[in-house]
Amino acid sequence: MKIIECAQNTLEWFQARIGIPTSSNFDKILDASGKPSKQREKYLYQLAGELVAGKSEETYQNAAMLRGIELEAEARAFYEFTNSVQVQQVGFCLTEGKTIFGASPDGLVGKDGAIEIKCPLIYTHVGYLLNDQKLPTTYFQQVQGQLLVTERKWVDFISYYAGLKPMVVRVIPDKEFQTKLQTELDLFCKELKEIVSKIK
Repeated sequence: MKIIECAQNTLEWFQARIGIPTSSNFDKILDASGKPSKQREKYLYQLAGELVAGKSEETYQNAAMLRGIELEAEARAFYEFTNSVQVQQVGFCLTEGKTIFGASPDGLVGKDGAIEIKCPLIYTHVGYLLNDQKLPTTYFQQVQGQLLVTERKWVDFISYYAGLKPMVVRVIPDKEFQTKLQTELDLFCKELKEIVSKIK
């Protein structure tokens, strides 16, 4: 794994991700059952366009996203304190094999772990707490993708809302899904190169 050292959500970070499939968008490639997503073609064309134009379209941030960014440091500090660990913040992690794809975990923990922090609106957080403390299916592909990119043994998924009980769910690799994801990413990146060569 290669780590590009930069602060997340900065211009440098967005530039590092241009034209590269990222784990936060793996749901646009495969659904949680391992079948091709209906958004696959649109995402393929987006990345091809980014590679040729040399710029990213992933710069939009709504109010909820901005709020999450603001609370992320607080959630990370909570996690470090309650688990007596130090979290290494990273920018963008990339695979170094034939197929290049990436992920931006919210931190690495020791040699084996990583964290993914979400700071949702209050009703969403309460829903997570009531759902038997399970990983929300919305983030299944993202977290499994992070595990695939970083080759870590686990990711602690954290849902944080100040004043309410946090939710921390440890997620381990789903080897069956990751095999499907790797196969699809190989195909996706091959198609991406072909499209880029056609539209240049």
